[in-house]
Amino acid sequence: MSISIQKGKLGILVGGGPAPGINGVIRAVALEAMKRNWEVVGFYDGYQWLSQGNIEMVCEKSAKLTVEDIYKIHFQGGSILRTSRTNPRKIENGVENCVSMLKEVGITKMVTIGGDDTVYGAYLLSEEAKKQGVNIQFAHVPKTIDNDLPLPENINTFGFATACHVGATLMKNLMHDAKTTNRWMLAVAMGRHTGHLALGIGKAAGATLTIVPEQFNNKTISIDDVCDLIQIAMVKCNVLGQNHGVAVIAEGISELLPDEEIQKIPGSKITRDSYGNRRLADVNLALGIRTNLEKRFQELGKSTRLVSVELGYLLRCADPIPQDQIYTKDLGYSAVYFLLNKGENHQGNVVICLDNGELNPIPFESIIHSETGKSKVRYLNTSSYVYRIAQEYMMHLNDRDLTNTKFLAQMAAELNMNLDDFTERFKHTVFHSPKDISN
Repeated sequence: MSISIQKGKLGILVGGGPAPGINGVIRAVALEAMKRNWEVVGFYDGYQWLSQGNIEMVCEKSAKLTVEDIYKIHFQGGSILRTSRTNPRKIENGVENCVSMLKEVGITKMVTIGGDDTVYGAYLLSEEAKKQGVNIQFAHVPKTIDNDLPLPENINTFGFATACHVGATLMKNLMHDAKTTNRWMLAVAMGRHTGHLALGIGKAAGATLTIVPEQFNNKTISIDDVCDLIQIAMVKCNVLGQNHGVAVIAEGISELLPDEEIQKIPGSKITRDSYGNRRLADVNLALGIRTNLEKRFQELGKSTRLVSVELGYLLRCADPIPQDQIYTKDLGYSAVYFLLNKGENHQGNVVICLDNGELNPIPFESIIHSETGKSKVRYLNTSSYVYRIAQEYMMHLNDRDLTNTKFLAQMAAELNMNLDDFTERFKHTVFHSPKDISN
């Protein structure tokens, strides 16, 4: 009888917010590593316990994973290793402690699962390991429903497809509700810096309007700028005989609002997480927009029925759809393949990327912003063909409307304005259709 010899220890941790498919990555990593006689250690709660530098606590808050632990977890949302937003850099000696604890546990290969903050933490740990002369190699699996990590433009982060799927299903219900009750729904979707998820949900569901930070060129704006877009959509729908609709708003809009705008929103406050990000959960964006719009229509002597809904937390721990179940298996296997392959193209510390069905790892150094030192952000390309398609199916002023004086006059009358004042007031909301097709 042959006896397998343990080759080493591979660690796994999860950081940041939940996303559908985390367990699928954990399972794929653990199974492939175990097949190759590596012990797999799962660290609970991200960098939280490692950064404290207490080996007894680290051992208590970690576990040797077995086949029984991970057998069917790829069907489940959430994370069996839990997660946290702990920033090891904000804890005294936190980065140094993380590396020391991994060394003491015996980890030589490390898989981190997370978004921009987690990969930034992995980058810091990899640099500290080099500094200490500790042999630990990192492979980061990109995870975020925001889809904003700097992968090639045609490649999504895992969890995004499921979040879009669940979000679009919820939107279908909201659209039925809006039509049944003759009201407007304002749905806020997650996306700290970008509008990938909001646009994906809105485009899939056929929402009346979707608003993303990129359409403002990520510059400082006011609540009024957002409400102008929604009010025009509402007025245009009304003139066309449709007194209901659904607007999807990316929560990243909150990042463009100055502090004084946030402070005007009832129940909102300005707080920041350990990475310096504004806590968007403490900003009641949907209520701020709703309150502004209600005031506008009250001043016109008109009543309007608005409902605000937060989609965010309903999406993050959903059971992954098959697309993400397949994708996370590919990513998990690729992380282990990269770490355990001895070829010259498998050196260094990387983000795992599958491009056209092939492993194309991205070195940590190439995704870190030279000025901020943090991970770069992948924004929506508002010049792209697919973005243009999304806008063509949404309700806003466009070039065709501007040539229809009668229609514009009807819209102006809805707001008790004359045609010239209306055109000047809302000209900034106009979507300019392409000139390459006949109008």
